[in-house]
Amino acid sequence: MPTYTGISSEAFRHPLDRQAEQTLRSLPEFDLIARQFVKFVYERPQLVYLMGNSIQVGPRQYSSIYQIFRECVRDLDIFPEPDLFISQAPFVNAYALGQEHPYVVLNTGLLDLLNEAEIRAVLAHELGHLKCGHTLLIQMAIWAINTATYIGEMTFGLGNLVGSGLIYAFYEWQRKAELSADRAALLVMDDLNSVMNCMMKLAGGSVRYGNECSLDEFIRQSERYEELDQDSLNQVYKFLLYNNFSQSVFLTHPFTVERLTYLRQWANSEEYRQMRQGNYQRSPAEGAVNVAVESPRTQQVETLRRQIEELQREIDRIKKSE
Repeated sequence: MPTYTGISSEAFRHPLDRQAEQTLRSLPEFDLIARQFVKFVYERPQLVYLMGNSIQVGPRQYSSIYQIFRECVRDLDIFPEPDLFISQAPFVNAYALGQEHPYVVLNTGLLDLLNEAEIRAVLAHELGHLKCGHTLLIQMAIWAINTATYIGEMTFGLGNLVGSGLIYAFYEWQRKAELSADRAALLVMDDLNSVMNCMMKLAGGSVRYGNECSLDEFIRQSERYEELDQDSLNQVYKFLLYNNFSQSVFLTHPFTVERLTYLRQWANSEEYRQMRQGNYQRSPAEGAVNVAVESPRTQQVETLRRQIEELQREIDRIKKSE
């Protein structure tokens, strides 16, 4: 599997992700949300909860998953290494959050459904969110939406945002951000079918009857779904399914078959072909953990190298602030 040394998130970020974020940040209410979020919300409580009520993955806890995780971290050139937790929950789900202390969480329901290759695809997807810096906006969106919905005008003056375009813009951006994370999964896997198989299982996979599912049929289903757009009424239904304003119910992810279509298009693009050949936008300020088995002396040298790099970055930051 390829390793994308020095890769910048801009190399694989989906243009719809960029566009949706620009729209979100251009809204007048966004600055209010940003100011209040910084004042009142911190990521530490959730991290404390995970430390107290989940299993932190490491060399002696879920060691095989930890190795896969570290390889994905290396392949996407992410530094420092985020934390990884396994949470006891039957729902097939995973997520990434945290800015100062980034982390990824996998539910046990997901581990029970997917094979190792598919777990790798999920980990790469979630790390793609971290690589793209999505987590701060995701946390901001969660806070803004919960505050507007449940607290209303009594707190922070956000009650009127439920009916405004800001909530819609947050959800619209979240859905488009998933397309970038899907690309990260494909880069790490270097195998489109593995990622699509994972998507099929997330859509409706079964441990007992999984052998009766066909990826080819699921691809044909995605093509039939795209044909629905030829009817303008179907487009209206799609919009309302994504955004049920009357009941304040919004979907955070695109429909799985849509994600499949977007990813297939990119997998067949010249852009993706060039990236596989090593021609991609780089970000020299970023580094990666080393996953190879090392001797104690090699580990010491590597640790010293990282410390020097961190010190140099801090010196450069201080110089710029002067």
